[in-house]
Amino acid sequence: MSTGAADLPDDRRYSATHQWARRLASGQVEIGITAYAQDALGDIVFADLPAIGATIVAGESFMVIESVKIASDVHAPLGGVVEEVNETLRDQPEALNADPFGAWLVRVAPDADSSADSALLDAASYARSIASG
Repeated sequence: MSTGAADLPDDRRYSATHQWARRLASGQVEIGITAYAQDALGDIVFADLPAIGATIVAGESFMVIESVKIASDVHAPLGGVVEEVNETLRDQPEALNADPFGAWLVRVAPDADSSADSALLDAASYARSIASG
């Protein structure tokens, strides 16, 4: 699997725990997992999505993704309130394997601290962190 920045969308920021966050024009932040994460998980069979209205805290687990190999916590790259969940994943969790940068998990109203995602990495920095192990 390639880990170069050219393979990573540059319209989002990345966490060290392999989640991405993309600010939408609506003000919401879309959160998903990276290609690196889905590759490490293997064939994804279940996504335990949070409830709409749930508060997520930056750095803390907010849901679990299960694959044929493992169940893995998904850590919030930033805090906020869940406004939408990707309902497609309830019946088609494998969409995360097929298109990890298109198959978002949740859309949140971010916490008032708009600099919360400043601790996240840009595509080039994230690619370097993966390459360095």
